[in-house]
Amino acid sequence: MLGWGWFYLSTVLDDYSRYIVSWKLCTNMRAEDVTDTLELALQASGCDQVHVAHKPRLLSDNGSSYVSGDLAVWLKDKGMKNARGAPYHPQTQGKIERWHQTLKNRILLEKYFLPGDLEAQIAAFVDHYNHRRYHESINNVTPADVYLGRDKAILRQRERIKRKTLKVRRLHHRQHAA
Repeated sequence: MLGWGWFYLSTVLDDYSRYIVSWKLCTNMRAEDVTDTLELALQASGCDQVHVAHKPRLLSDNGSSYVSGDLAVWLKDKGMKNARGAPYHPQTQGKIERWHQTLKNRILLEKYFLPGDLEAQIAAFVDHYNHRRYHESINNVTPADVYLGRDKAILRQRERIKRKTLKVRRLHHRQHAA
C-alpha cells in the first residue's frame, strides 16, 4: 500500500462450501493475527456459543505464524487441531490459494492510499464472492448457498424448471413439425 507498507490478509475459508467465514487485514502475520481471525470465524459460525462434537480443524501452510507455539496453545485451548500442508506443496491448500489469487486479480487493479479503502474493497469482494458469484465446482451455486444449506433446494428447483422447459420445447417442436 502506497506510503503504508505491506499488508497481509488472514482468511478463514470453509473447505466444504468455499464460504469466506472471516478475514482480517493485518500489518504482519503473527500468531495473534491468526487467532484474531479464528476468533472472528468461531463467532460468525456460532461454534463459540454451542457445544460442537467435531471442532473445526485448521488447515494451513507452514508459515511462521502457523507453526508458532502460541497458536498451538490457543488451538489446544479451543479443542482444535492444525493440519499443515507439506512444505512447498501449495496444492494442499488449493481452495484458499485460489481464493487469494481471485481476490488479488480484482483488488490489485487499483491503488490504495488508506488502509480503510483497501478494507472496504476487500469487504465488497468478499460479499460478492460469498453471495453472488456462482462456482462451477459447487454445482453453480454460491458459497453462501452451500454454507447455509440452501444448495439442495436450489438445485431441485433448477431441475424442475429444466424438466418443464424441455417439456414445453418438445411440445412446441411437435406442433411445428406436424
